[in-house]
Amino acid sequence: MDQARTIGDRVREARKRRGLTQDDLARAAGVSRSLIRKLEQHEINDTRLETARKIAAALGVPTSALLPQGDAPVPRPESREMWQPVRGALEGQPDVHVHDEPTLEGVRSTFRGVLPLLLASRFGELGVVLPALLRDADALVAGSHNGAQAGARAIRAQIRQVTGALMLHTWQFDTADKAFDLAMTDADDPLIAMSVVEERCWGLIRQGKLAQARELAFRWADDGEPRFSADRNQLSAWGRLLIRASTAAVRDNQPGQARDALRLARMAAAGTDRDFNLPYAPWHVFGPLTVSIAAAENATIQDNPKEALDISRRLTRLKLPVRKYAPSHRLDVAQAYVSLRQYPEAISVLQQLRSERPEWLPQQRHASDILAKIIQRRRTLTPEMRDLASFVSLPY
Repeated sequence: MDQARTIGDRVREARKRRGLTQDDLARAAGVSRSLIRKLEQHEINDTRLETARKIAAALGVPTSALLPQGDAPVPRPESREMWQPVRGALEGQPDVHVHDEPTLEGVRSTFRGVLPLLLASRFGELGVVLPALLRDADALVAGSHNGAQAGARAIRAQIRQVTGALMLHTWQFDTADKAFDLAMTDADDPLIAMSVVEERCWGLIRQGKLAQARELAFRWADDGEPRFSADRNQLSAWGRLLIRASTAAVRDNQPGQARDALRLARMAAAGTDRDFNLPYAPWHVFGPLTVSIAAAENATIQDNPKEALDISRRLTRLKLPVRKYAPSHRLDVAQAYVSLRQYPEAISVLQQLRSERPEWLPQQRHASDILAKIIQRRRTLTPEMRDLASFVSLPY
């Protein structure tokens, strides 16, 4: 479809081609007729990704066929200014301070020290230390020769990938793209390259670029499919790409592709025995638990809240720690509670996340959507709900 047309144009054309009235489509999608009418008459020109997916499913088309642009918000100007030091370091701007020549072990040690900041969603602190680390990595590569340069380029690729991840968390997508492009120039190790691509796919999903994310993840998963004798690191790189392919596909109303990709990811996880930290991307994990969490996310997106909660309860009983997906999985749990009209339970999850990850929660549009649904369905709000709405900057 022509990119110049709005979502309303696309909905109207698809609806007519399927012989549906606005009432028919609204009932099938579980949305109001007023929303369909306003979209088609251009009274509103966009809608949330979740709503677009429901309409696309009712029309039998990919979600990406309806969305003329991504789903991501435009960062505030002050937010862009906040991350200028990181952007400058990526672009190679020199530091005004004089440093000793960095060593490979020194850069690796510093990098290990900053990873807990990312895992704890302490974005502000991470943004302070990353510029110097990026410059040290550049100096290390420039000063390395022969066999030493491979190790220097590998650690710089990881540092650049983490920088890209931070930028995705804070909606700085152009800077994230720059970081991933630079990381790929250093990624001589195919496992590191697959990890960079997988992170980039997450960014595309975060922007609502579902078809692009799905195609990229599937292409790299196909190219990187491990052989029979593959070790668990190779299985993990392949499996994480399949998870990204699955999450993009389920959002893009491609349930068959989503199911097949998750099945293959589960096979990869079976070869790892249990979840483990990835040596080529130590801020990530992979294993059976990780795949189960992805299955819960897919169930939530497909409006199967009971299945999502059943998976979550099984994982809770196992008492196994998973760092990377824990916060986003808990948002899926909160959404499942809202779908079942268990609002106090949903608010409790959000309050826990606010306490544990105060920099992370306001960056999650998923959290805003959950609160918006609660507010729409309740006649009065508790002080706790009002406070949370202000905390995540929920619009009036």
